[in-house]
Amino acid sequence: MPAPYDVITMGRIGVDLYPLRTGVPLAQVDAFGKFLGGSATNVAVAAARLGRRAAVITRTGRDAFGDYLHQALREFEVDDRWVTAVERYPTPVTFCEIFPPDDFPLYFYRLPKAPDLEIHGHELDLDAIRSARIFWMTGTGLCAEPSRSATLTALEARGRSGITVFDLDWRPMFWPTPYGTATDTPATDAPSADTPSTDDPSTGSPSAADDPRELYARALRQATVAVGNLDECEVAVGEREPEAAARALLAAGVELAVVKQGPKGVLALHRDGTRAEVPPVPVEVVNGLGAGDAFGGALCHGLLAGWDLERVMRYANAAGAIVAGRLACSSAMPYDTEVGQVLAGGPFPAQDPAASPAPVPPPGAVS
Repeated sequence: MPAPYDVITMGRIGVDLYPLRTGVPLAQVDAFGKFLGGSATNVAVAAARLGRRAAVITRTGRDAFGDYLHQALREFEVDDRWVTAVERYPTPVTFCEIFPPDDFPLYFYRLPKAPDLEIHGHELDLDAIRSARIFWMTGTGLCAEPSRSATLTALEARGRSGITVFDLDWRPMFWPTPYGTATDTPATDAPSADTPSTDDPSTGSPSAADDPRELYARALRQATVAVGNLDECEVAVGEREPEAAARALLAAGVELAVVKQGPKGVLALHRDGTRAEVPPVPVEVVNGLGAGDAFGGALCHGLLAGWDLERVMRYANAAGAIVAGRLACSSAMPYDTEVGQVLAGGPFPAQDPAASPAPVPPPGAVS
């Protein structure tokens, strides 16, 4: 029997197209970098960069972008055996605008439906999911069928064995109204005409089966770790004050609650009373997207290593800061030596020059 995976993630995948110049509106951008993307996939990449045996469960289109994603996963040494193609839907692409230090609008193109929402429960390798040391799933995986049922099936098969992480991952534009909205973040997403609907036929509105609060509660009862920012905690448990949110997540069923507080750092609270609150690592932000995924991969690494809670949080914070100081997401994920360098107070490791954003020319300059 093959050795169990250290980390199996399940969720989004796509192609990120990021401007190679910062501070420029998308309408004026004339050069983009192409990168592997999708939060669950990035977490697997981050864990692999730190030496963990990682795999991802997701789906792409049967197209050239899907081929690219398989190639990228293999280059990052992430097992792609459970990345399968969907005939009728194209591989998603995501654009962003980069206005450091804190404005990074995302534009999702997941029409008519993203293949990663076409994961079916009967196709899952439940033995591998059960045996993985960490299983990582996301809130987005609960937003539509059949991904919703598949995600819950995986959680039930897992049975709270090992470490099961619920990344709260709230993306309102992926959920049906009135639970979600497309106004919070620039995006484009719509259900396919031939996708089974959960609308109540008498009202034309989503049924209770679409309620994210109920779905999050079901997942929290099966997870052992919950990770989310303040907005995500509010959706999951109705609390956004960090301490109250962490305690509410514990009450919902997890053993460890990790609440990301942005510029105030991160709070982690364990059911056994262990508490860690650590400040962020100062960094000159280039692109804040992907920092949370680096944090997630590093969290997995630290939990698997058996470190104390404060050490895990400091390590994950440093990994996130390194990615925030780089342009890309997946290819920016740090190695253990780089995280150690930052934790030791050394300089931030240089990013790949090929991925560096070009300087923005002054007004009136000829580019």
